[in-house]
Amino acid sequence: MGVVDAPTGRIILTGSRHMVAAGHPLAAIAALRILEGKGNAVDAGVAAGFALNVLQPDMANLGGVAPILIRMADGRTTTIAGVGRWPKLATLQAVAAAGGGRIPEGPQRWVTPAAVDSWLLALRRYGTMSAADILSPAIELARDGFAMHYFLQSNLAENAERLRGWPGAAETYLPGGSVPATGDILRQPRLAATLEHLAAAERKARGKREAGVIAARDAFYKGEIAAEIGRFAESVGSFLRVEDLHDFAVEELPAVSVTYRGQTVFACGPWSQGPAVLQMLRIAERFDLKRMTVADRTHVLVEAAKASLADRNRFYGDPDVVNPPLERLISAGHGAEHARRIELTRAANLTDQSSPVGLGGPDTTYACVVDRMGNAFSATPSDSTMLISPIAPSLGFGISDRGLQASLDPRDPNHVAPGKRPRLTPNPGLVVGEDFVMPYGTPGGEVQTNAMLQMLVNHFDLGLDLQAAVEAPRWATTAVPATEDPHPCEPMGLKLEAPLMAEIGDDLRRRGHAISEWPRHAALAGGVCAVKRHGDGRLSAGADPRRMSYAVGW
Repeated sequence: MGVVDAPTGRIILTGSRHMVAAGHPLAAIAALRILEGKGNAVDAGVAAGFALNVLQPDMANLGGVAPILIRMADGRTTTIAGVGRWPKLATLQAVAAAGGGRIPEGPQRWVTPAAVDSWLLALRRYGTMSAADILSPAIELARDGFAMHYFLQSNLAENAERLRGWPGAAETYLPGGSVPATGDILRQPRLAATLEHLAAAERKARGKREAGVIAARDAFYKGEIAAEIGRFAESVGSFLRVEDLHDFAVEELPAVSVTYRGQTVFACGPWSQGPAVLQMLRIAERFDLKRMTVADRTHVLVEAAKASLADRNRFYGDPDVVNPPLERLISAGHGAEHARRIELTRAANLTDQSSPVGLGGPDTTYACVVDRMGNAFSATPSDSTMLISPIAPSLGFGISDRGLQASLDPRDPNHVAPGKRPRLTPNPGLVVGEDFVMPYGTPGGEVQTNAMLQMLVNHFDLGLDLQAAVEAPRWATTAVPATEDPHPCEPMGLKLEAPLMAEIGDDLRRRGHAISEWPRHAALAGGVCAVKRHGDGRLSAGADPRRMSYAVGW
């Protein structure tokens, strides 16, 4: 049901069906299977999420995080704060001592696993199918295996020595003691057994669909899995205990939004960096970006990103603990104040702080879905725990190391405290116009907000179709201290993909930016995906060639 748009060569799907874009082709196909089985966008998105936990364990872990943004066809828009909390034993003093004045590496930065609760809460409240049906593609992929892909193979090779020290990881990811070759079949039998345990718990439950989904959820957080996580965590020196899992639950929270060029752009709250995208747009709307030169436009957007990320660092944190002035931060007036400070001929220096890069943080993936009814799902699952610290050998997955994205400075709104959520870099997005809905997002840690801003400007200001908006050469600022410890920063730092470097690198350097070059389609520049559905049924998508992104529809 596709036609080719002659001027662009892009495929546009017609009819009133559905479309998926995800960080791995098989995750997109898993979601499409659910949609063809009459599931809705949330059913399909959750299926894609569980599949990504299998297909990209170096990007998104079953024991990791899964922030979600949902827009139902009736206009309800909501988020699920799919991030864990610091364990009760994890005081700021204890965490600082464990890391010698830094956020510790490995198990002592673990927070409660959130992904399973996040996926299943979305399914229970907004889906239509059973947990067992939704889990089926992920179970199949874990049990029967999938072809080793270049991204996972590369990450395994880079971390092979560390993995050899962890029996649970080495047995699965280094079979026979070596990194599997691209194309080899990777099976994860213990992870498959864990997923099957959740599905079996639902089948044993009596009552309505909701009761079954709750039973699957409780099998993870209150049953044998929780007990095993607690035992394992204590054995490797983590602060996490089984009681932390028993007491844990993700929250459903309102989305935040601004209007940009006539569209409403939604983001997750300040428990993530999502509002920074909205702040950037508030600054960008003060400029006629379409009429600017490439150099001027890039400079303005970089300065908008720097100002917004500086606000993020100053104000954002778990709203259960801190009270960021969000209404003011995303207001048109605050955006105008920042816009007035931007000098076209000179880059602002917002910090003198320079910090090295640490061990490395959790990477991320993405999935979005729009169904035939107009429901939309956007999620940015994350945590590459299995590359950084040991996985639970009997369960086949690792525990969220998202504690890396916190601060040991008690003055910082994102400082460590028992029961507190570290502020996430993963932040799914969604745009609603007069006649369309468009979930979008990207992996990329600190780069996510930069990449999301550029895609939106490319599409809504410059008029590029989604695929062209995604593929356009990209930049990323490194001039603001990053979220993750040790909060790396390069004062005035700016990364440019090669085509931008050739076109405007010298110009931006003269304005004071400290330029360094990325190759064309650099993986570190993100992996943006988006799906757009118009009221008349037209569907289009963008999937980033910088990573393994893939879009499919029918």
